[in-house]
Amino acid sequence: QLDPENTGFIGVDTFASLVHSHELPLDPAKLDMLVALAQGNDEGQVCYQELVDLISSKRSSSFKRAIANGQRALPRDVLLDETGLGIYKRFVRYVAYEILPCEMDRRWYFYQHRTCPPPVFMAAVTLTQIIVFLCYGARLNKWVLQTYHPEYMKSPLVYHPGHRARAWRFLTYMFMHVGLEQLGFNALLQLMIGVPLEMVHGILRISFLYLAGVLAGSLTVSITDMRAPLVGGSGGVYALCSAHLANVVMNWAGMRCPYKLLRMVLALVCMSSEVGRAVWLRFSPPLPASGPQPSFMAHLAGAIVGISMGLTILRSYEESLQDQCGWWVLLLSYGTFLLFAVFWNIFAYDLLGAQIPP
Repeated sequence: QLDPENTGFIGVDTFASLVHSHELPLDPAKLDMLVALAQGNDEGQVCYQELVDLISSKRSSSFKRAIANGQRALPRDVLLDETGLGIYKRFVRYVAYEILPCEMDRRWYFYQHRTCPPPVFMAAVTLTQIIVFLCYGARLNKWVLQTYHPEYMKSPLVYHPGHRARAWRFLTYMFMHVGLEQLGFNALLQLMIGVPLEMVHGILRISFLYLAGVLAGSLTVSITDMRAPLVGGSGGVYALCSAHLANVVMNWAGMRCPYKLLRMVLALVCMSSEVGRAVWLRFSPPLPASGPQPSFMAHLAGAIVGISMGLTILRSYEESLQDQCGWWVLLLSYGTFLLFAVFWNIFAYDLLGAQIPP
């Protein structure tokens, strides 16, 4: 009735009267965005498809335009000048400044943030890693250099080249750690960087990025370091960290996090030190061992995933990934790598006569 010619548009005044007359229970924030979109076009009309996208919470490329035209609907002092906030709201404001490079995005994120769903993925992964480490530590009575214990490498969670057919090991190795120092480093970064990223970008994007780094790490080891086992969540951790650091560098002028240069240097020093330690343990183990020590290639593979795929994810706040050509190119590249790695693990070990340790 409102659109007899089936154009997909109606006037904004007509839509507003429709909302008020029927008392539709629509999210006020989404209504503000829709009105902003309508006021942004020449004829002041509401688009049916934009309405559907907003109500269904679909990420839309029109988000920037909506906020640009509707920022007067947001409190001007929503981030800088608002006082009397609770602890959680202050943390949300900190996350907005820490993660997002654009002031308009920061204001909108703070304005529309909801506590549900909470950032449970990174917390659950970290808690599981701690529980698994404590169980093996108590069982083996060993809290550092656990890989030197003969029973440790028999775990069904560790990636070992001799058990490549057990495909779950390419992911579950992320729950095992060499010792307290590796677990502490990974857990700290996962909570300090992973939780804020998950709060902003959502559980699906961050879990995909983390697991993509973990899987790329184990597959890269199976190709480049064919005799080495693998433990630790460094592939996923480095995917998150490198993606965040690359996002900060790419948007340096817009980032408002305090002491960003000092924090960048400290992060790079810590990550480099962890890689150096992993290389040292791999090639110059401090104790005699019956076989090769865990590889360090997962760190580098995770960093590559973060800089490529992760940077695309973090730069697309509230924008649909499937609408971006670059995203599909990266996804195709990652899929091609996975396919190559699968065939490599099936055929290359026998063809090359790789000597797999016990």
